[in-house]
Amino acid sequence: MRIDPDRFRMSARADASHAGLRLDQAAAALFPDFSRARLQKWIRSGALMVDGRVSKPTYRLAGNELLSLDAEAERINRVIPQPIPLDIIHADDDLLVLNKPAGLVVHPAAGHPDGTLQNALLNFDELLDTLPRSGIVHRLDKETSGVMVVARSMRAHTSLVEQLQTKTMSRIYRAIAYGIIEADGAVDAPVGRHPRDRKRMAVVPSGRPAISHYRVLENFAGATYLEVSLETGRTHQIRVHMAHLGHSLAGDPVYGRPLKPKQGFSGELLEVLRSFPRQALHARKLKMVHPGNLKPVIFEAPLPEDFEQLLAACREGCR
Repeated sequence: MRIDPDRFRMSARADASHAGLRLDQAAAALFPDFSRARLQKWIRSGALMVDGRVSKPTYRLAGNELLSLDAEAERINRVIPQPIPLDIIHADDDLLVLNKPAGLVVHPAAGHPDGTLQNALLNFDELLDTLPRSGIVHRLDKETSGVMVVARSMRAHTSLVEQLQTKTMSRIYRAIAYGIIEADGAVDAPVGRHPRDRKRMAVVPSGRPAISHYRVLENFAGATYLEVSLETGRTHQIRVHMAHLGHSLAGDPVYGRPLKPKQGFSGELLEVLRSFPRQALHARKLKMVHPGNLKPVIFEAPLPEDFEQLLAACREGCR
C-alpha cells in the first residue's frame, strides 16, 4: 500500500560503521533510494534531521544518531497526462510492466511533444511525476514493440538503473532479418552517431561499446527468424548491428536497403516483405531482479499480430 504518496516519511539509525562520516555520506548509505544531491538539499532545508535537529551536510556523525526524513515528493516532470491506452502485463507498488505497441513514442522529443508513453503513464498514475522521466529507465524505438518495465518507486528506480548499468537485466528480442544466417553468433562493435547523417547511428571506432548476441530460430527463403539478446543498450543497437552484418531487419526504413527479387522468394512474399511498415523487431522477454522482494522475475510480451502475420508469410513462402 502506498501511504501518503505526496511525502517521503522515513527514518534510519546510524551505527558504528557510520561514525566519522559526513551527514550527507551517511544519509546516502542509509537512504540509498535517493541521490546524494537530493539528500543534501533536504538536509539544508531541514527536511532531513539528525536526532530532531537541523544540521549541515558536512556534520560528522558519532554513531547511533537517528536520521529522520519528512520531505515533499517533488513533481519533477513537465509532461502532461493524456488518456492513452496501456497494455499492462504486470503492476505492483514498485513496477509497471507494459507491452508497448509499435508506433508509440516512449517520451516527448523533437517532433513528438505529446501522445507518448510518458504522457500515458502520468495519466495512469499521477505519482509517477515524482520520479525521473516518470519512472522510465529504458526505451524502445517508436516502431519497436514489446515488453518494457517502468519504476513506480524510488527504490525501484535506483535498482532498475543499477541492473541496467551492471548488465544484470536481460532483454531478449525477436527479429526477422534479410538473408540466410546459418549459425548463432555475436556482434561486438561500437555504436555511435553516423559521421555524415546525425539522425542515424552506425558502427564507428569512436562509438560506445555495444554487444549483441543472436540465435537462429528459423530459416526462410531469403530471410531468418532470430532471437537477439543485448549486453548493452545503445540507440538502435540491434538494427545497426544486423545491418553491419549485412542482414538488415525486414521493414527497417533507416538501416535497410531496397529489397530485390532473390531466388526462393515468391512474388507474394516479396510484396509482403516490401510492404511491412516497420522494422521487424519485438522485445519478447525481460529478465531482472524484483526491487521489492529481490527475487528473479521474467516478463514476456506475446508477438503482435503484424509480426505473426509476417512470420506466417515467410513460412508459406518457403513451400
